[in-house]
Amino acid sequence: MKKLIVFDLDGTLAESKSSLDAEMSTLLRDLLDVTKVAVISGGDWPQFETQVLSHLPHDERLANLSLLPTCGTKFFQYSGDWKKIYSEDFTADEKKKIIDSLNEAFQAAGFKVEKVWGEVVEDRGSQITLSALGQQAPLAEKIKWDPVFAKRKKIKAILDPLIPGFSVRLGGATSIDVTKPGIDKAYGIRKLRDILGISLKEMIYVGDALFPGGNDYPAEKVGVISIPVRGPEDTKRVIEAIIACLGGDQQADFQAGLQ
Repeated sequence: MKKLIVFDLDGTLAESKSSLDAEMSTLLRDLLDVTKVAVISGGDWPQFETQVLSHLPHDERLANLSLLPTCGTKFFQYSGDWKKIYSEDFTADEKKKIIDSLNEAFQAAGFKVEKVWGEVVEDRGSQITLSALGQQAPLAEKIKWDPVFAKRKKIKAILDPLIPGFSVRLGGATSIDVTKPGIDKAYGIRKLRDILGISLKEMIYVGDALFPGGNDYPAEKVGVISIPVRGPEDTKRVIEAIIACLGGDQQADFQAGLQ
């Protein structure tokens, strides 16, 4: 039986840097009524508060929700209020090396950006993120910039040799996320297993970047059953199916279909 449903945020539960819409909020609320849920995203804690928590009821159902910002390098659980379980932060020297390398790789890739909105490289403590158009870029501009990840794959190919001791993943609409070696969404999945006492076989992962090099790919690689989606509308239909199956006689058929 599946006991934990794990979601990516940007591009999966909501559009990039956007809040859950009313339908998604209702579906997540209903899902929390029947099973445990976790969200792992490249965004930092304030993004989770704005995009997710402000659109969910503040009640006992939050005890079923685990939040893992910055690709699982941080872990928050609810017990009357939200408590940070861990944070795998960089040292000052590591941050400088990563930031310098991100800037170098971006420039070397040769992509001209006429306008940026906010910081291009953001220090999130346990993750450094490059957002090619800036952290506050309009969604329409972000979607146009790199819809098939081709530009970021070129940047990543330049970046990888510059920081071989770190994990580099593509996520969101314009982002490249850098974490400590071995500290990625697979690490977060294992932490969910250890802290919640739920085996990998009892989890489902839902994400939009499950391809090799995508920041959801480590979750699939670690052995969790994964469902790729193309955006929040796909995710809504997945959640509806999970709720229907976990809450009714279709449970056995649903499990068999995921094996």
